[in-house]
Amino acid sequence: MALPTTTPSSWMRELDFPGQLLETGRDDYELYEQDGEFVLSVERPGFDVADIDVTWDDGMLNIAAEYEDDDRNQRRTYHRRFRFPKRVEGEEIDARYRNGVLEVRLPVTQGGTARGKETEIEG
Repeated sequence: MALPTTTPSSWMRELDFPGQLLETGRDDYELYEQDGEFVLSVERPGFDVADIDVTWDDGMLNIAAEYEDDDRNQRRTYHRRFRFPKRVEGEEIDARYRNGVLEVRLPVTQGGTARGKETEIEG
């Protein structure tokens, strides 16, 4: 199976909605679906695990990180939200942070389908 080589359209990029099965965005994350789960890898070097918050709320994954270095008078923040096209088992989400990469695994509900409805187009 060949992976898409074009960048997602601007409306998809703004929604942080996965395009086909693979999308890379803004050079800091990769998102794909594999073996019944979504896998999200976010590059966030220099943060401590305690500086990162991952929350799930009604189909939306929220990642926020904040780091303050008083010695250098620096503050680094990161915030990104991801919406998923299939139902996810919220209680089964697993997140790990190693070597500057946050990996979040989101198991898809068996038979989970995209939420929403089809909109008729007039012409």
